[in-house]
Parts: sequence; C-alpha cells; structure tokens
Amino acid sequence: MSMLIKKYHSYRFGSSSDFSDQQLTMLVDLFKRHPGPSDSVLGGRGSIGTAEVQGLGQVVVKQYFRGGVIRFFNKQRYFKWGKTRGQMEYEVLQTVKNIGVNAPDPIAYAYQGFPFYKAWLVTRKIDTHESLAELAISDAKHACIVMENVIEQLSLLIKNKILHVDLHPGNVLVDSKNQIHFIDFDKGRLYTGALRHLADRYMSRWKRAVVKHRLPDMLWEMMDTKLKTVFTV
Repeated sequence: MSMLIKKYHSYRFGSSSDFSDQQLTMLVDLFKRHPGPSDSVLGGRGSIGTAEVQGLGQVVVKQYFRGGVIRFFNKQRYFKWGKTRGQMEYEVLQTVKNIGVNAPDPIAYAYQGFPFYKAWLVTRKIDTHESLAELAISDAKHACIVMENVIEQLSLLIKNKILHVDLHPGNVLVDSKNQIHFIDFDKGRLYTGALRHLADRYMSRWKRAVVKHRLPDMLWEMMDTKLKTVFTV
C-alpha cells in the first residue's frame, strides 16, 4: 500500500489514506494537548490520549518520549536520521496486522521539526475492557483462558520473526469479546536470529515483568510450557 506524505503547517503526516484539512486540524490540536509520559511500567499507555475525530471515529494518539537518563535533558525530541519513530511503528503495525496478529489499526504518523523532531502515532481505538495484567489480578481464572489466545498470537509473531521489544501483560489488552490485542510496538523490528532465540527473548521479558510486579505465576508458566513445546527454547 503506497504512503501519502502531507505537510500541514509545521507538521508532516504519513498515511496510506488522505485526510481533510479539518481532520488534520483536529489531530494537531490533539498533539498540542497531549498528556505527558507516565511512570507506570505495566500500563503500556502512559503517553496515550484518545479522542473522537470526525470521519475517523475514536482514535488513540501516542506521543514518543525518551526514557533513561537522557529524559532529564531531552524528553521529546529525536534526531532525524532516516525514518521517524512514528513511521517505524506505523509500518510494524501494518506488518503484524497483515499476518493476522491483533494490534491497533494504524491511521497515521506525524512529526514536527528538523533535524530534531517530535513524533506522534495515530491508531484506531480498541474497544478494550482492561489489560491482561489488570485481569490477572482481578480474575486469574479468566486470565488463564485468555492466555491461550495470547500464546497463539505470540506464536504468529515468532514464526514471522517479528520482535516486539517490550511485550508484557500490561501491553496486552483484552477487549469486550475476550479477544487480545498487542500494543506498543515502538522499536519493533524483524528479527534475524533463530526462532528459538526469539521465543526465548519473548519469554525472558514476559517472565521478568510477571515476577517483578507479582502477577500470577500461571501467566509465564503457561507461556513457558507452550513455547518450549513449539520452538524448543
């Protein structure tokens, strides 16, 4: 699908669809009043805002913020060298949707500034009930059932050699129909190593989050058993 690049005031938008000036005005307004980053580790949505945009419906706007020590000096700006953070995540989302993985529908990416820029990603809002982390705390038996879908979807990512660098129960949303959706594919990419190494990497990150935040052990025990069986971790 071809990408359309459109300049609107000081912003540049990229999308596979075209937008009216009214829609772009609404999106820019959302960018300007966007919430700041959160310290929540398992929330997965700390830099996210939602709104209704005419003709697009309910959208989610994500702004990119730096982590680590550098955030104390430069919270929002990146040096543009090739693709922006928003464009890379937009393209990863297109890829994972094409292989049948449940993830947010990418609508557009945008950036402002050069060579140092701020970046945003616009996706369609998922009709979610709660994160898997929240569900596991409130209803472990229900979370156990949902885990079957998580493992099935994760196996698709592994088989197609797609790395989600921060997949944990807070980045898995459960919708009103008990379907799961992986979110936050920032820095996601194609993986060049062996499938068993990719599966092991996913398992290691997942288990670390479960243990650190004292979530039910079954969240990693089920995944560990299934992935070892399929990918010989």
